[in-house]
Amino acid sequence: MEVFLIRVLQFMLAISLLVLLHEGGHFFFAKLFGVRVDKFYLFFDWKFSLFKFKPKNSDTEYGIGWLPLGGYCKIAGMIDESFDTEQMKQPVQDYEFRAKPTWQRLLIMIGGVLVNFLLALFIYAQILFWWGDTYIPVKDMTLGMKFNQEAKSYGFKDGDILIGTDAKAFKDFSADLYRDISTAHRVDIIRDGKPMSITLPGELNLLGMLKADPSFVRPLLPAQVDSVLPNTPAAKIGMKAGDRIVALNDSVIDSYNEFVDQLARRADMLATATTAADSLKARTVVVAFGNDARIDTTEVTLTPDLKLGFTVKTFAALYKPTTIEYGFFESIPAGIKYGFHVLASYVDDMKYVFSAEGAKSLGGFGAIGSLFPPTWDWYMFWKMTAFLSIILAFMNILPIPALDGGHVLFLLYEMITRRKPSENFMIKAEYVGFGILILLMVFANLNDILRWLGYM
Repeated sequence: MEVFLIRVLQFMLAISLLVLLHEGGHFFFAKLFGVRVDKFYLFFDWKFSLFKFKPKNSDTEYGIGWLPLGGYCKIAGMIDESFDTEQMKQPVQDYEFRAKPTWQRLLIMIGGVLVNFLLALFIYAQILFWWGDTYIPVKDMTLGMKFNQEAKSYGFKDGDILIGTDAKAFKDFSADLYRDISTAHRVDIIRDGKPMSITLPGELNLLGMLKADPSFVRPLLPAQVDSVLPNTPAAKIGMKAGDRIVALNDSVIDSYNEFVDQLARRADMLATATTAADSLKARTVVVAFGNDARIDTTEVTLTPDLKLGFTVKTFAALYKPTTIEYGFFESIPAGIKYGFHVLASYVDDMKYVFSAEGAKSLGGFGAIGSLFPPTWDWYMFWKMTAFLSIILAFMNILPIPALDGGHVLFLLYEMITRRKPSENFMIKAEYVGFGILILLMVFANLNDILRWLGYM
């Protein structure tokens, strides 16, 4: 429960900050051009609000709604998610959105997206300034990688040390490494101390590589015990720190990765068990472990969640990380470069959304919340906030009615053709766009529920 609450708090704080600043972008340009803002709300106040106030001599009501699905800035004389059609039937007033020149209306509409994008670049710059860039270079992972069968079919072997592609050297083990491999025609490696190259088609399915179980490539971890947890199956069979797992049932264990993969197969057996005897059978394994002086083989019953009860060394213990530090002025261009890289990668990955697997990968509030760490970590909080800010900026600029991008599309049409879409058309478009957004939200959150229930 504590982990859940920490993630919820991080998610709510990040979203509240992003929504306030996004709507603040619209608010700033509206006020700059003399447009009246009737309401400025964090969250939606359908039927009632949790808090509201209206400063003296102000036209704007500020408040907090009860429905945490975003927020809104109700601009006078504009067809938006408030669907205030009565106002649109009145004569045009000088202070209304619809009375302003097209270029001013355009700036008002892109104000939110602009603020979110600039905010992300600012946060990335500050992250680099305060924390620097710490990572473990892939070329320094001297134990090499563990590959799945698809990767091995292209010529990779367990233990290969990845160096780079025909385009560039690998930096760290992240989604960028998968992305680089998926588009590479050549991957340079070191195998048994000798440099080699693997030829690839240059068009591997990135989503398939990431979703494969086991995944296309993972850093290889030795199956060596670092510590044994008390009162666990491992402790009961006499396993000690320094021991190696060499076999599980009839399968040779060459790495901790392989050990985890074998337990995943037992998880499939446990999921289909219908009786207590079936469950016990799925949890019962024969494990061989030891050191250069001895090898013990014994039958053991795993915990209900299929744990043996030992830990292995983390990457931080195996490899020394590299840290690049940035001065204040150095962090600004570095943060901008990083932000544009994140945006380009996200836009490039959007093509997978239109595939069957990509649609299943869509997530709602639960999926987004799970991206935050289980403990409060300001570094990860700000990194996730910057990432969500870029996503919010990109998604809002899509040319879908009810989103900022839909309004921008109609304004560009007006600027080019010198013809303004009718208010009746704009109202219908807003309803259609709002309906599309609701369906997408329901679909994404339904995916979260199905994943939680184990159906996806």
